[in-house]
Amino acid sequence: MVEQSELLRVPVFADLPDDQIAWFISQSQEMNLKAGDVYSRQGDPADAMFVILEGQLQGRGELGGETFVFDLEPGDVTGLLPFSRMKRFTVSGRAVTDSHALRFPASLFPDLVQKMPELTKRLVGLMSDRIRETTRLEQQRDRLASLGKLSAGLAHELNNPASAAKRAASQLRQMLTKIRNASLELGKRDLSPAQKAEIEKLEASFTQPDVVPPDPLTISDLEEQIDSLLRSHGQNDLWLLAAGLARRNIKPEVVESLFAILDGDTARAALVRIAASVEIASLVHEIESSTSRISDLVGAIKEYTHMDQAPVLNVDVVRSLETTLTILNHKLKQGVAVQRDYQQVPLLVNSFGSELNQVWTNIIDNAIDAMHGKGELRVRTYQQDGCVVVEIADNGPGIPEEVQPHIFEPFFTTKGVGEGTGLGLDTVQRIVKKHRGNIQVTSKPGDTRFQVWLPLAGAPT
Repeated sequence: MVEQSELLRVPVFADLPDDQIAWFISQSQEMNLKAGDVYSRQGDPADAMFVILEGQLQGRGELGGETFVFDLEPGDVTGLLPFSRMKRFTVSGRAVTDSHALRFPASLFPDLVQKMPELTKRLVGLMSDRIRETTRLEQQRDRLASLGKLSAGLAHELNNPASAAKRAASQLRQMLTKIRNASLELGKRDLSPAQKAEIEKLEASFTQPDVVPPDPLTISDLEEQIDSLLRSHGQNDLWLLAAGLARRNIKPEVVESLFAILDGDTARAALVRIAASVEIASLVHEIESSTSRISDLVGAIKEYTHMDQAPVLNVDVVRSLETTLTILNHKLKQGVAVQRDYQQVPLLVNSFGSELNQVWTNIIDNAIDAMHGKGELRVRTYQQDGCVVVEIADNGPGIPEEVQPHIFEPFFTTKGVGEGTGLGLDTVQRIVKKHRGNIQVTSKPGDTRFQVWLPLAGAPT
């Protein structure tokens, strides 16, 4: 038999009148559990509240497709609570050690509300805490899932230029060996100052960094012409050299000029050196472009997360949008065309760190998903009534009319199991409200528009 003193040690029962405690005990079923005993199963009808008196219990369930486990100790209350809308248990409970608990049937909740109003109030508070914790876990899982998708995309975006730079550096080492050997070969020749000057002039002109590569058809024609020219001078094994010169848009008559002032072997050595220099210039350009892309991405990441910046600062909305588009480029480049219509005057919003980027990310990511990765994304900014208005639109199938009133509700999602938690647009709305703004949506097939209104920095509130 459970003593009243045992129940009074449970926080929600502390200081309650003896007669109420006695009534609660009389209506409860005493449970003596052995280690490993199951007292509730996920999916079974939620028909009771459990009060843990002794021992240690454990709850196990799923949240957003992921398994979670939590411990229950003496003083904890679990199961169904008064006014909860839970129909079935969302977790399974079992005893970890020999345990002692009370099971109060849900059918007696109406009597409980009347006879123990203070306990009811405390239990409602406990339920509110439980909801907040569940929401926090869902939001954390949602953020981690979003971060995981962004990280995977960024890893791919960074890997491409990094691989290109690594490959170019490896080829550069080979070209340096080739140019060294060609230079040694030329050094053995008795060249006049005029011949040396002509070789150096051609080499300098061929390695200009701003050379625009010709189209593939022109390259193919040039390669064939240069190769034919080289063969006419007895150089039958320089077809790779011909290809490299053609890519730099070098004309056959320029190559012919070397054979006009040099003997065949010397002209060959000069061409090998010039071709190596041309290739080195191309490789250096590729390394510069690749490392610049990496630098731009790292800069975008810092901008996106507002690293090394104050938590509250004036944010240029257009810059914030462009940073987000850079971060999401791995999804956009699969088939989404971005149309920009920005007001030229800088539009500054007083923002909490990177929170605005979360708003743009959620809306744009949803738009890409709605278009199945192919379509038109329209991003527009303008100023109206002391506010910055950011409009993000897509030409996807639209949001069904019956769904539109619910899209900002917590946990509402039209995506499949494991694909969405329904917290993306809820998070968007909370952040926008935190910035003293509002968000509106209009949708029809082929035209869905989200408008975010945010007060301009310095505007009267």
